[in-house]
Amino acid sequence: MTNTKIVSPKQDILYMVILSVVVLTMPIWLQPFGAAYPDLMQKFMIFGIFAIGYNILFGLTGYLSFGHAAFLGVGSYTAVWSFKLLSMNVIPAMIFGTLLSGLFALAIGYVSLRRSGIYFSILTLAFAQMSYNLAYSVLTPITNGETGLQLTQGDPRVLDRMSGIEADASLPTPNLFGIEGIGYSGFYICAALMLVSFFIYLRIFRSPFGLKLRAIKSNQSRMGYTGYNTRPYLMTAFVISGMYAGLAGSLLAVTDPLAGAERMQWTASGEIVLITILGGVGTLIGPLLGAGVIKYFENIFSAFNETVLLNAFSFLPDWLAHGVATILGLFVGEGWHLTLGLVFMLIVIFLPGGIMEGINRLWRLVSNRASSASSAEGKEKEQHSAGEV
Repeated sequence: MTNTKIVSPKQDILYMVILSVVVLTMPIWLQPFGAAYPDLMQKFMIFGIFAIGYNILFGLTGYLSFGHAAFLGVGSYTAVWSFKLLSMNVIPAMIFGTLLSGLFALAIGYVSLRRSGIYFSILTLAFAQMSYNLAYSVLTPITNGETGLQLTQGDPRVLDRMSGIEADASLPTPNLFGIEGIGYSGFYICAALMLVSFFIYLRIFRSPFGLKLRAIKSNQSRMGYTGYNTRPYLMTAFVISGMYAGLAGSLLAVTDPLAGAERMQWTASGEIVLITILGGVGTLIGPLLGAGVIKYFENIFSAFNETVLLNAFSFLPDWLAHGVATILGLFVGEGWHLTLGLVFMLIVIFLPGGIMEGINRLWRLVSNRASSASSAEGKEKEQHSAGEV
């Protein structure tokens, strides 16, 4: 089986308190990094939910899915249809988006989990591509094809009209009982949902169910020999993971009420794999760190251009500033993928456990130096005392 460190409930409570403080104060401490604007912070939260849900499957069971973007897309489409038919309130959109994604995951998992290893990965990729093609062409009456599903002035919004809420001249925005789903209020809605999602993820991680999932990852055959039928556990993990992806897709529709087939493309599935590996597969906080790094690169590095670089190096002679800007320009702006690729390559080579492995190594180094210093100080005191005697 696997070695599992026993963690007390008080430690988990402290963990949640620290994470909550860090998340809720993001508009303050992200200012120096130029990432304190609401849209980006919402993406941190949404893809954090997506990543921790994916980690329940990949991190705990070792089953690598290349099709989770399908559940993200189903959540987005369902949420937009909820806005169009029922209400602009985000609660029905999130509930239906999460549940429908769970049902979709149940259907895909029923077929895909009959195989393991690379065959499972290929099956999930095939289902994701089928879903993308269906959304892009065959199901155009439901998805609106390449244009994407979006709100219109004439949408029924039955529950809103029953409540006496009438649409004005402009398109309405998603809200939580009047609190808008955009801007800083939208960020705090996403942050609250991320913290709730993380708490559930933490409970799964610490539970006997989570222990069984890690045992499956360690040696599924041995689990079978001990009398456990692993398939129900894998199916449950797959469905829960799909529901997390559906919730993330619903929140994407909350921040931008538009659902397109591109959210179901294989590249979106590849991105969540990259996020999880970068942060640390099977770790608690790693997927959140991976999501933050990827989205920071995507939104900040991609915004750098030659003018920004020239201004940054304006203290240098003109010829040198232009040379530096030309070289660095290969790695920022449109070349941000190159920088991300280099970072990912270095982490995979030197830190196979992702960013969390680097943090753990640094923590052990600091702890060892501190303990060495304290032991040396203790020996000096003993020698001093012996000398006095």
